[in-house]
Amino acid sequence: MTALSVLVAAGLGLLVAMAGIGVLRWRRARSIGAMLAVVVVAAVAATLAGVVAITIDMVIEGRARDVVLAVVGVGALVGLGVAYVVARRVVRESRRLVEAVRSAPFIAPQGLPTELQTIANTLEEAYAREQALEGARRELVAWVSHDLRTPLAGMRAMAEALEDGVVTDRRYVSRIRHEVERLSLMVDDLFELSRIHAGALRLSRSRIGLADLVADTLAGAEALAAAKGVRLAASAAPAPVEADAGALGRALANLVVNAIRHTPSDGTVTLTSGVLDGTAYLAVADGCGGIPAADLDRVFDVAFRGEAARTPSSDGGAGLGLAIAQGIVEAHDGMIGVVNSGPGCRFEIRLPLA
Repeated sequence: MTALSVLVAAGLGLLVAMAGIGVLRWRRARSIGAMLAVVVVAAVAATLAGVVAITIDMVIEGRARDVVLAVVGVGALVGLGVAYVVARRVVRESRRLVEAVRSAPFIAPQGLPTELQTIANTLEEAYAREQALEGARRELVAWVSHDLRTPLAGMRAMAEALEDGVVTDRRYVSRIRHEVERLSLMVDDLFELSRIHAGALRLSRSRIGLADLVADTLAGAEALAAAKGVRLAASAAPAPVEADAGALGRALANLVVNAIRHTPSDGTVTLTSGVLDGTAYLAVADGCGGIPAADLDRVFDVAFRGEAARTPSSDGGAGLGLAIAQGIVEAHDGMIGVVNSGPGCRFEIRLPLA
């Protein structure tokens, strides 16, 4: 008889559970409070069905049956009441979170249930990152617009002067060509930066030696250094890495060009490479006089040039080189940083050894 009672109670409980699951699937887009109510009602209904079946099977009649059913009924009401209170609180806190999300700026409300509080804190961090990125995008558009507008205005004036026959100096033609080349370099940098930020940078990795990369970079920077009167020096030790030689070479060249630009005449730019603490490194040291502590964290920001004025430079720098270098290095699973050292600063790239 006991086994039959258990089977009957289990069967009724299974039927109620299946009905509850069916309702949850049907109303899965409803609120959490409604879902909690369905869960509690299913649990209470399964318990009541089991107790009723056992009561009938045990042939409990009269006062004893009434007491059993009354106790079970009170338990069911208590369970439903607690579920109602919990569901109302969950719904209330969810609505509070929704209202906070819709407000601007978003500030994570406190005192939420643990899971909702985690979601709120995550949303707050995401909102802060989005605001920072939006600010950086606006700043980039403003800076690049200025950097493009100034040379374009000069080119228009020179072209109009040549067209009207006001001047016949061929130096105007040479100047226009120089400005076109500078604008082309800026557009190339913007395109490369957009690829990096979009995750569209494709690397063709192969085993290369950093000493060879240093030698190639020095050869490519000799003309610029000679024109500026800056000496180049190198101390390269073998350090094999798996990298895209072209992309990593561009990152290193950007660091070297940046160092030459900010090093005064008769200064020295030094490149070193080797292995340190189990990782390969590339370092570029210059004589720029150091970077203000307040700007050290902004050095790799897009379009940051260390000054508020956006005066066009003769070498075409738009403040994108270091941001591109950072993107390339991070795409190689490496790190890049800068510290003040000696007469200037030291940029260092760290990469995993091959």
